[in-house]
Amino acid sequence: MDKYVFKMLFIFAIFCIAFNAVKADENLLYGKCVYVDPGHGGTDPGAIYANIKEEDINLAIALKLKNELEKVGSIVYLTREGDYDLSSNSKRRKQSDLYRRSVIINESGCDVYLSIHLNAMAKTIWSGAQVFYDDVNKNNKKLAESIQNEFKKNLNTNRKYKEISNGYMYQRIRIPGVLVEAGFISNPNERSKLLEDEYQLTIVKSIINGLNTYFKNL
Repeated sequence: MDKYVFKMLFIFAIFCIAFNAVKADENLLYGKCVYVDPGHGGTDPGAIYANIKEEDINLAIALKLKNELEKVGSIVYLTREGDYDLSSNSKRRKQSDLYRRSVIINESGCDVYLSIHLNAMAKTIWSGAQVFYDDVNKNNKKLAESIQNEFKKNLNTNRKYKEISNGYMYQRIRIPGVLVEAGFISNPNERSKLLEDEYQLTIVKSIINGLNTYFKNL
């Protein structure tokens, strides 16, 4: 190989290494592994209002979240990428689905997981995105607080992050993570917004800002 060409390739390689080092230092999500879990799917559509299914909105938000996280250099996995569940037992389908999600998330060794859902209540007055956490991991509360603070800033909600202790799946996952209820599908105004790409991106960017804060404060 020509000495000049070799020298130029060597300089380019050093530049790439230095660039990636700076990029990793400036961006706290660079190289982080995130498991995104779009809730429901398959025979379990979640809450349904006016023929709008929770499972579809959950997946739409999750796919946008994956895309935006990958833009900043994160490694992202999804528990589902289409309209299906993860059950391996037709008689105890829901429990089997949740159990398998917890297993694959645990086995991934990712830095965090984010379970995406929508809330629903009989009374349609309730609204607002809210983050829930199980104290099975000491860092779950920090993550919940970081994301909820971003929801307050960007989604005009006064809801507070909240601990849960009876979530079948969440009490089994050992890596840090939270349940994100991105809004109330039962509220007509919020349901309309949840269908909009721009609003979904606002949710996604709020989550990403919360993740950055979380890793900064570890």
